[in-house]
Amino acid sequence: MTTPDHPSPASQPPAPVAKDRVYRSPLGLVGGALLLLVVLWLGFDALFKGHGRTPWLALAGMILIVPLLLAFTLRPAVFAGEDRLRVRNPFRVISLPWGEIADLRSGYSNEVFAKSGTKYQLWAIPVSLRARKKAIRRQQRAAADAARGGAGGRGGALAPSGLGFGGFGARGPDTGPARAQTDQIMTELGDILERRGKAESAQGEITVRWAYEVAAPAVAGAVLLAILLAVG
Repeated sequence: MTTPDHPSPASQPPAPVAKDRVYRSPLGLVGGALLLLVVLWLGFDALFKGHGRTPWLALAGMILIVPLLLAFTLRPAVFAGEDRLRVRNPFRVISLPWGEIADLRSGYSNEVFAKSGTKYQLWAIPVSLRARKKAIRRQQRAAADAARGGAGGRGGALAPSGLGFGGFGARGPDTGPARAQTDQIMTELGDILERRGKAESAQGEITVRWAYEVAAPAVAGAVLLAILLAVG
């Protein structure tokens, strides 16, 4: 018999589901929006004010360019949930259960490696070598200042942290006082991999879905543009 002090499990509210962490490129979003406005402005201007074949060429150009512009700037995103990592690249959506991920690596690009050996690039988390070099210089200055302070008896020396931009594995690279934002994101993903990689609900198969909603309009625009140019 269930008493008010000890409610049955069925009467207890379900545990809240954690929302996915979403990672996108701010520069890509801003640049994509600006380019989209320029393309639409020029395209519609030619469409309504052009003469002869110009409106048709403008229409074909927009049908070709707009989907590609959206695909490479506004579309890319990485969704990190409790059970899987979903990677939305320009033309594919890859769903990877944490249990199927072998490694996360950051070099000249950020990549996720499946246990099968397949590599997937994270378009939404681009590497900024400039930001990485600035972070390294800040670490070096902080280490030098701490070393001078320690030599003068004012504090202990602070060793510069290793950035370890090879494999993040299940642990992630050593953290430091200042690092590039994308490297911090990769560390966060590495922490989730370490925490959820062996969870029962984080097992399963990797799925890949092609973004036909992006490719089909672009192909149609390319075909129409080629026909108009061939007809002359």
